[in-house]
Amino acid sequence: MKVYVIGTCDTKGEELRFAVAQVKAAGAEAELVDVSTTGADEKGVASFHPQGASAVLGLKDRGQAISAMALALTHYLLSRTDIGAVLGLGGGGNTALVTEAMRALPVGVPKLMVSTMASGQVAPYVGPTDIAMMHAVADVAGLNAITRKVIGNAAHAAAGMALHAVPDDKSTRPALGFTMFGVTTPLVTQLRAALEATHECFVFHATGTGGQCFEKLADSGFFTGVLDMTTTEVADHLFGGVLPCTDDRFGAFIRHAIPYVGSVGACDMVNFGARETVPAKFEGRKFHVHNAQVTLMRTTPEENATIGRFIVERVNRMAGPVRFLLPLKGVSVLDTLGQAFHDPAADAALFDAIRSGWKQRANAKLIEVDANINDAAFAAATLKAFHEIAG
Repeated sequence: MKVYVIGTCDTKGEELRFAVAQVKAAGAEAELVDVSTTGADEKGVASFHPQGASAVLGLKDRGQAISAMALALTHYLLSRTDIGAVLGLGGGGNTALVTEAMRALPVGVPKLMVSTMASGQVAPYVGPTDIAMMHAVADVAGLNAITRKVIGNAAHAAAGMALHAVPDDKSTRPALGFTMFGVTTPLVTQLRAALEATHECFVFHATGTGGQCFEKLADSGFFTGVLDMTTTEVADHLFGGVLPCTDDRFGAFIRHAIPYVGSVGACDMVNFGARETVPAKFEGRKFHVHNAQVTLMRTTPEENATIGRFIVERVNRMAGPVRFLLPLKGVSVLDTLGQAFHDPAADAALFDAIRSGWKQRANAKLIEVDANINDAAFAAATLKAFHEIAG
């Protein structure tokens, strides 16, 4: 298996060749991949673009050229059968180019990006994948005491991952995906305790990126079923919170007939950072300071109705068997009698929007449970629903 070392040889050739030499010195095979958009395309990467090399090379607009090469590189890497690790080097343009292709590779394939952008906001580069970002410190512009050390360390790391691949898990238990937040942890803990003897359980923190990871694996066929109990990211997406999903939330289950059990966990809140970071337009709303870095805002009846419509429209389009549960006595730990976010009117608006939008069909059921989402009775109803559709 090889380490694919990727960058633009027209501007980073010396540094890339140094990385290749370091990979080989560590005992691994290396393949240098040039993604220059003005070069000779020695590896023929540009030809992997769906419209051919002419759609990549010689474009006058640099942004268009980078985007086109990123698509070509994606198809190129997906065609390889000997990838032990992928190592990218570069600045802003090359980081965007290489990480786009990295994101298309399966989770578990080692991916390391040495980048001048790695000390900032890296979510657009990493997305719902396992890309490791390594800060270049000095620009990748010549070899010096800093770049030799940083690039050399990255090359040795990539070589080590390629030479010592983690064996595939031989578990024969079917895989289940769960979504969870702190305020729905009691529910998911009960579900896992009941299912992990017969299923391998994978829990995803509903932080926006967590939900995207959950659905990326579902899209890839990794799960035999899911218990998507915490759909709180929808609230952040619709109302400006800091942990949003994308508009494609639930899309994996529309595209694939995966047994789906879902609910409205933590749809009583929108997430912000420290209290002083909450936008001024929300002054006067009900807040709960979870900790110094997390402030929660209670959703209103109007917001909950919008959340309900967003969810039910997508659940109605799911291809496989569906069970969707409504916890009539609250959707989180905070949404119980006597707690900070207890608001029956807001919950009712959420539930009514889902009820009124629900499309009756043979393989889907809307189930109402007179319990809080974290109660044992709700967990029992969830398990019953899961076994109905998953066996």
